[in-house]
Amino acid sequence: MANNVTGLVRIIKAAGYSWKGLRAAWQHEAAFRQEAVLALVAIIIACWLDIDAMTRVMLIGSVVLIIIVEILNSAIEAVVDRIGNEFHPLAGRAKDMGSAAVLISIILALFVWVTLLWSYLR
Repeated sequence: MANNVTGLVRIIKAAGYSWKGLRAAWQHEAAFRQEAVLALVAIIIACWLDIDAMTRVMLIGSVVLIIIVEILNSAIEAVVDRIGNEFHPLAGRAKDMGSAAVLISIILALFVWVTLLWSYLR
């Protein structure tokens, strides 16, 4: 029998699944916890600075992107680990590519922050 949940009930259930995913990331992923704390500090700093709205959005958006990519990376790692513990080149490649995506998002955030704050501090 198909589950035909629609409308507000579907939205509420989806929000519950999302909350469950955030809790799982916090409980099981040290990198997520570290990046979330740093993102919170960065968001507080971005809100404290006397900058225009678009600059603030770019500063905050760049650190939130790190969190998003880290959650996706953790999901990839969980699926790969679920499949098996034995080494397989494709499993290693999937994990390495997820890690690379996190690294690129961190580099992007650093670039955004340095570029925008450089012009702010000049």
